[in-house]
Amino acid sequence: MSKLIVIEGLDGSGKSTQLELLISALEKDGKRVRKIKLPDYESPSSTLVKMYLGGEFGKDPNAVNAYAAGAFYAVDRYASFTLDWKSDYESDKIIVADRYATSNSIYQTEKIAEADWDSYLDWSADFEYNKLGIPKPDAVIYLDMPVDISQKLMTGRYGGNESKKDVHEADVAFLEKCRKSALYAASRQGWQIVECSNGKEPYSIEKIHNEIMKIVDEELC
Repeated sequence: MSKLIVIEGLDGSGKSTQLELLISALEKDGKRVRKIKLPDYESPSSTLVKMYLGGEFGKDPNAVNAYAAGAFYAVDRYASFTLDWKSDYESDKIIVADRYATSNSIYQTEKIAEADWDSYLDWSADFEYNKLGIPKPDAVIYLDMPVDISQKLMTGRYGGNESKKDVHEADVAFLEKCRKSALYAASRQGWQIVECSNGKEPYSIEKIHNEIMKIVDEELC
């Protein structure tokens, strides 16, 4: 039976590292695994996403409203599923996704008044899973890293060159709001939260990996 496992987290949360460790562990256990990374920047379907993140619609993330930006990403995910990994999903491979439709719940919900968050979350899920028809995740694992810590990690990743950060990565206030909306979405939509720090320093890569494996092993039982 096919499974879709999504790893979510703010920029700098260690998501890519943990995704690779998860895939390696599953493959060592004899599982058939397919990794997908979204947005698919190699595909023309991500053109509007790249324009948005590159600041062509405005340097402020809020220059593009949540519904428009959500649609940019949704179309890319639809194209990715239809043209790239649908056959793997239907052949019962475990699909491990680096971001998914759930990213709208993090990065776009924060643009909307909190009183309207539920309405946006319902719209986004209906649009992607029902209207567009991409698969619903079997498990969503959110890596919760405080923004001040993730900013330091990203600065290290870019060798201290802050200009390499995109419009999301560079806007600390925006990311703080995204963390709030992510934790709200996690509670409402049943995501699993993995704490990635003690509030001051990040936990070890191994400790975070072990927590992720507990969740995945339970899902695959």
